[in-house]
Amino acid sequence: MQGMLAALTSALFLLPACAPQDPLGYTDTPKLPNSEWRVHDRDRPRPTVVTPAAVPEVPSKAPSDAVVLFDGSQSEGVLKGWRGRDGDAAWKLVEDCADHVAMEVNGTGDIQTRQEFGDVQLHLEFQTAAEVHGDSQHRGNSGVFFMGRYELQILDSFENPSYADGQCAALYGQTPPRVNACRRPGEWQTYDVVFRAPRFEDGELKSPAKITVLHNGVAVHIDQEFIGETAHRNVARYNAHAARGPIRLQDHGNPMRFRNIWVRPLED
Repeated sequence: MQGMLAALTSALFLLPACAPQDPLGYTDTPKLPNSEWRVHDRDRPRPTVVTPAAVPEVPSKAPSDAVVLFDGSQSEGVLKGWRGRDGDAAWKLVEDCADHVAMEVNGTGDIQTRQEFGDVQLHLEFQTAAEVHGDSQHRGNSGVFFMGRYELQILDSFENPSYADGQCAALYGQTPPRVNACRRPGEWQTYDVVFRAPRFEDGELKSPAKITVLHNGVAVHIDQEFIGETAHRNVARYNAHAARGPIRLQDHGNPMRFRNIWVRPLED
Protein backbone atom coordinates (compact mmCIF):
# COMPACT_ATOMS: atom_id res chain seq x y z
CA MET A 1 0.00 0.00 0.00
CA GLN A 2 2.82 2.39 0.90
CA GLY A 3 4.42 1.77 -2.48
CA MET A 4 1.12 2.48 -4.27
CA LEU A 5 0.59 5.74 -2.33
CA ALA A 6 4.12 6.84 -3.11
CA ALA A 7 3.58 6.15 -6.81
CA LEU A 8 0.31 8.11 -6.83
CA THR A 9 1.93 11.02 -5.02
CA SER A 10 4.80 11.07 -7.50
CA ALA A 11 2.36 10.98 -10.43
CA LEU A 12 0.45 13.96 -9.05
CA PHE A 13 3.60 16.03 -8.88
CA LEU A 14 4.36 15.16 -12.49
CA LEU A 15 1.01 16.56 -13.73
CA PRO A 16 1.33 19.92 -15.52
CA ALA A 17 0.30 22.95 -13.52
CA CYS A 18 -3.12 24.35 -14.39
CA ALA A 19 -2.96 27.49 -16.49
CA PRO A 20 -4.37 30.56 -14.77
CA GLN A 21 -7.89 31.54 -15.75
CA ASP A 22 -8.20 34.36 -18.24
CA PRO A 23 -9.23 37.47 -16.30
CA LEU A 24 -12.51 39.26 -16.89
CA GLY A 25 -10.46 42.36 -17.59
CA TYR A 26 -7.53 44.39 -16.39
CA THR A 27 -6.77 47.20 -13.96
CA ASP A 28 -3.24 48.07 -15.11
CA THR A 29 -3.80 49.05 -18.75
CA PRO A 30 -3.73 52.66 -20.01
CA LYS A 31 -6.90 54.73 -20.18
CA LEU A 32 -8.69 55.18 -23.48
CA PRO A 33 -8.70 58.73 -24.91
CA ASN A 34 -11.51 60.93 -23.57
CA SER A 35 -12.83 58.03 -21.49
CA GLU A 36 -13.00 57.00 -17.86
CA TRP A 37 -12.29 53.38 -18.88
CA ARG A 38 -9.03 51.56 -19.38
CA VAL A 39 -8.28 49.23 -22.30
CA HIS A 40 -10.00 45.89 -21.47
CA ASP A 41 -11.25 47.46 -18.22
CA ARG A 42 -12.41 44.88 -15.67
CA ASP A 43 -15.06 47.26 -14.34
CA ARG A 44 -16.48 48.56 -17.60
CA PRO A 45 -20.22 47.70 -17.76
CA ARG A 46 -21.00 44.79 -20.06
CA PRO A 47 -23.64 45.23 -22.77
CA THR A 48 -27.22 44.25 -22.06
CA VAL A 49 -28.23 40.89 -23.54
CA VAL A 50 -30.93 40.87 -26.23
CA THR A 51 -32.41 37.90 -28.10
CA PRO A 52 -31.92 38.23 -31.88
CA ALA A 53 -34.17 36.84 -34.61
CA ALA A 54 -34.14 33.13 -35.44
CA VAL A 55 -31.07 31.65 -37.11
CA PRO A 56 -31.29 31.47 -40.94
CA GLU A 57 -31.71 27.93 -42.25
CA VAL A 58 -29.61 28.47 -45.38
CA PRO A 59 -27.20 31.22 -46.44
CA SER A 60 -28.74 34.25 -48.10
CA LYS A 61 -27.72 35.22 -51.63
CA ALA A 62 -25.33 38.06 -52.33
CA PRO A 63 -26.51 41.19 -54.22
CA SER A 64 -25.83 41.16 -57.95
CA ASP A 65 -23.09 43.80 -57.68
CA ALA A 66 -21.25 42.16 -54.76
CA VAL A 67 -17.76 40.69 -54.80
CA VAL A 68 -18.29 37.16 -53.48
CA LEU A 69 -15.36 36.19 -51.26
CA PHE A 70 -16.74 32.82 -50.14
CA ASP A 71 -20.12 31.31 -51.00
CA GLY A 72 -19.49 27.64 -50.24
CA SER A 73 -21.32 26.53 -53.35
CA GLN A 74 -18.43 24.41 -54.59
CA SER A 75 -15.50 22.65 -52.98
CA GLU A 76 -13.03 23.10 -55.84
CA GLY A 77 -11.12 26.38 -55.68
CA VAL A 78 -13.54 27.88 -53.20
CA LEU A 79 -10.64 29.45 -51.24
CA LYS A 80 -8.88 30.82 -54.32
CA GLY A 81 -9.64 34.41 -53.29
CA TRP A 82 -7.78 33.98 -50.00
CA ARG A 83 -4.16 33.51 -48.98
CA GLY A 84 -2.54 32.32 -45.78
CA ARG A 85 0.73 33.12 -44.06
CA ASP A 86 2.67 30.65 -46.23
CA GLY A 87 0.89 31.06 -49.56
CA ASP A 88 -2.54 29.66 -50.44
CA ALA A 89 -5.17 29.58 -47.69
CA ALA A 90 -5.16 26.17 -46.00
CA TRP A 91 -8.29 26.28 -43.84
CA LYS A 92 -10.41 23.13 -43.87
CA LEU A 93 -13.62 22.85 -45.91
CA VAL A 94 -16.52 21.09 -44.16
CA GLU A 95 -20.04 20.20 -45.22
CA ASP A 96 -22.64 22.73 -44.16
CA CYS A 97 -26.13 22.53 -45.66
CA ALA A 98 -27.93 22.35 -49.01
CA ASP A 99 -24.79 21.35 -50.90
CA HIS A 100 -22.80 24.17 -49.36
CA VAL A 101 -19.49 24.00 -47.54
CA ALA A 102 -18.09 26.20 -44.78
CA MET A 103 -14.47 26.99 -44.10
CA GLU A 104 -13.09 26.03 -40.71
CA VAL A 105 -10.14 27.37 -38.72
CA ASN A 106 -7.54 24.61 -38.43
CA GLY A 107 -4.45 26.09 -36.82
CA THR A 108 -2.71 27.15 -40.05
CA GLY A 109 -2.93 30.85 -39.20
CA ASP A 110 -4.95 33.86 -40.29
CA ILE A 111 -6.18 34.15 -43.87
CA GLN A 112 -6.81 37.31 -45.85
CA THR A 113 -8.30 38.30 -49.18
CA ARG A 114 -6.05 38.59 -52.18
CA GLN A 115 -8.11 41.58 -53.27
CA GLU A 116 -7.84 44.83 -51.28
CA PHE A 117 -10.64 47.17 -50.28
CA GLY A 118 -11.27 50.59 -48.76
CA ASP A 119 -14.86 51.59 -47.98
CA VAL A 120 -17.06 48.49 -48.08
CA GLN A 121 -20.34 46.90 -47.16
CA LEU A 122 -19.60 43.42 -45.77
CA HIS A 123 -21.81 40.43 -45.07
CA LEU A 124 -20.31 37.51 -43.17
CA GLU A 125 -21.70 34.47 -41.33
CA PHE A 126 -19.82 32.66 -38.56
CA GLN A 127 -20.40 29.75 -36.20
CA THR A 128 -18.71 29.04 -32.88
CA ALA A 129 -18.40 25.44 -31.65
CA ALA A 130 -21.56 23.77 -30.36
CA GLU A 131 -19.54 21.95 -27.71
CA VAL A 132 -18.30 24.59 -25.31
CA HIS A 133 -14.71 24.55 -24.04
CA GLY A 134 -12.97 27.36 -22.21
CA ASP A 135 -14.31 30.71 -21.08
CA SER A 136 -13.80 34.44 -21.52
CA GLN A 137 -11.36 35.07 -24.40
CA HIS A 138 -10.60 31.35 -24.77
CA ARG A 139 -14.06 30.50 -26.13
CA GLY A 140 -14.98 31.02 -29.77
CA ASN A 141 -12.37 33.73 -30.30
CA SER A 142 -11.72 35.10 -33.77
CA GLY A 143 -12.13 38.40 -35.58
CA VAL A 144 -12.55 40.15 -38.90
CA PHE A 145 -9.96 42.82 -39.67
CA PHE A 146 -10.75 45.57 -42.16
CA MET A 147 -7.72 46.66 -44.17
CA GLY A 148 -5.89 44.02 -42.12
CA ARG A 149 -5.78 46.47 -39.19
CA TYR A 150 -9.16 47.35 -37.68
CA GLU A 151 -10.78 44.45 -35.83
CA LEU A 152 -14.43 43.67 -35.31
CA GLN A 153 -14.21 41.02 -32.59
CA ILE A 154 -15.78 37.57 -32.85
CA LEU A 155 -16.31 35.66 -29.61
CA ASP A 156 -18.79 33.20 -28.13
CA SER A 157 -20.36 35.74 -25.78
CA PHE A 158 -23.47 33.67 -25.06
CA GLU A 159 -23.54 33.41 -21.25
CA ASN A 160 -19.76 33.90 -21.29
CA PRO A 161 -18.60 36.99 -19.36
CA SER A 162 -15.45 38.73 -20.55
CA TYR A 163 -14.17 42.30 -20.64
CA ALA A 164 -16.63 44.59 -22.39
CA ASP A 165 -14.35 45.79 -25.19
CA GLY A 166 -13.36 42.21 -26.00
CA GLN A 167 -16.74 40.56 -26.35
CA CYS A 168 -18.48 39.64 -29.59
CA ALA A 169 -19.05 42.63 -31.93
CA ALA A 170 -16.71 44.90 -29.97
CA LEU A 171 -14.21 47.11 -31.73
CA TYR A 172 -11.53 45.14 -29.94
CA GLY A 173 -9.81 47.04 -27.16
CA GLN A 174 -11.83 50.17 -27.93
CA THR A 175 -15.63 50.14 -27.95
CA PRO A 176 -18.10 47.50 -26.71
CA PRO A 177 -21.24 46.81 -28.75
CA ARG A 178 -24.41 48.57 -27.62
CA VAL A 179 -25.95 45.20 -26.75
CA ASN A 180 -24.96 41.52 -26.70
CA ALA A 181 -26.90 39.93 -29.58
CA CYS A 182 -25.14 36.55 -29.61
CA ARG A 183 -26.94 33.36 -30.52
CA ARG A 184 -26.27 30.07 -28.77
CA PRO A 185 -23.04 28.17 -29.48
CA GLY A 186 -23.34 26.11 -32.66
CA GLU A 187 -25.87 28.45 -34.30
CA TRP A 188 -24.94 30.49 -37.36
CA GLN A 189 -24.61 34.22 -36.74
CA THR A 190 -24.41 37.20 -39.11
CA TYR A 191 -22.48 40.43 -39.37
CA ASP A 192 -23.71 43.13 -41.73
CA VAL A 193 -21.23 45.97 -41.76
CA VAL A 194 -20.56 49.29 -43.44
CA PHE A 195 -16.91 50.26 -42.99
CA ARG A 196 -15.45 53.61 -43.96
CA ALA A 197 -11.67 53.62 -44.25
CA PRO A 198 -9.59 56.35 -42.60
CA ARG A 199 -8.26 59.20 -44.70
CA PHE A 200 -4.69 60.47 -44.50
CA GLU A 201 -3.16 63.59 -45.97
CA ASP A 202 0.61 64.12 -46.10
CA GLY A 203 1.01 61.26 -43.62
CA GLU A 204 -1.40 62.79 -41.08
CA LEU A 205 -4.85 61.49 -40.13
CA LYS A 206 -7.56 63.54 -41.82
CA SER A 207 -10.58 61.47 -40.74
CA PRO A 208 -10.77 58.24 -38.67
CA ALA A 209 -12.12 54.87 -39.73
CA LYS A 210 -15.81 54.43 -38.94
CA ILE A 211 -18.07 51.40 -38.77
CA THR A 212 -21.77 50.55 -38.57
CA VAL A 213 -22.54 46.97 -37.51
CA LEU A 214 -25.66 44.83 -37.37
CA HIS A 215 -25.07 41.63 -35.39
CA ASN A 216 -27.80 39.08 -36.11
CA GLY A 217 -29.92 41.93 -37.43
CA VAL A 218 -29.46 44.07 -34.30
CA ALA A 219 -27.68 47.44 -34.56
CA VAL A 220 -24.69 47.34 -32.21
CA HIS A 221 -22.55 50.18 -33.69
CA ILE A 222 -23.72 53.21 -35.66
CA ASP A 223 -21.02 55.25 -37.40
CA GLN A 224 -18.64 54.38 -34.57
CA GLU A 225 -15.08 55.67 -34.86
CA PHE A 226 -12.00 53.51 -34.45
CA ILE A 227 -9.45 55.33 -32.30
CA GLY A 228 -6.65 53.60 -34.19
CA GLU A 229 -5.31 50.26 -35.36
CA THR A 230 -6.34 47.35 -33.12
CA ALA A 231 -3.99 46.63 -30.23
CA HIS A 232 -3.98 44.34 -27.18
CA ARG A 233 -3.56 45.85 -23.70
CA ASN A 234 -2.59 49.16 -25.21
CA VAL A 235 -4.21 52.28 -26.64
CA ALA A 236 -4.78 52.01 -30.38
CA ARG A 237 -3.03 54.56 -32.61
CA TYR A 238 -3.14 55.45 -36.28
CA ASN A 239 -0.27 54.94 -38.68
CA ALA A 240 -0.57 56.28 -42.20
CA HIS A 241 -1.18 53.50 -44.73
CA ALA A 242 -2.50 52.79 -48.22
CA ALA A 243 -6.10 53.59 -49.17
CA ARG A 244 -6.94 49.90 -49.53
CA GLY A 245 -6.08 46.74 -47.66
CA PRO A 246 -7.16 43.09 -47.33
CA ILE A 247 -9.97 41.71 -45.21
CA ARG A 248 -8.42 39.30 -42.73
CA LEU A 249 -10.02 36.49 -40.71
CA GLN A 250 -8.28 35.49 -37.51
CA ASP A 251 -7.12 32.04 -36.46
CA HIS A 252 -7.06 32.44 -32.67
CA GLY A 253 -6.78 28.70 -32.05
CA ASN A 254 -10.48 28.18 -31.25
CA PRO A 255 -12.92 26.11 -33.37
CA MET A 256 -14.67 28.49 -35.77
CA ARG A 257 -16.49 28.27 -39.11
CA PHE A 258 -17.31 30.91 -41.73
CA ARG A 259 -19.62 30.96 -44.73
CA ASN A 260 -21.36 33.33 -47.15
CA ILE A 261 -18.91 36.23 -47.21
CA TRP A 262 -19.36 39.06 -49.70
CA VAL A 263 -18.50 42.73 -50.02
CA ARG A 264 -19.70 45.72 -52.02
CA PRO A 265 -16.97 48.33 -52.55
CA LEU A 266 -18.34 51.77 -51.69
CA GLU A 267 -15.60 54.14 -52.84
CA ASP A 268 -16.79 57.19 -54.77
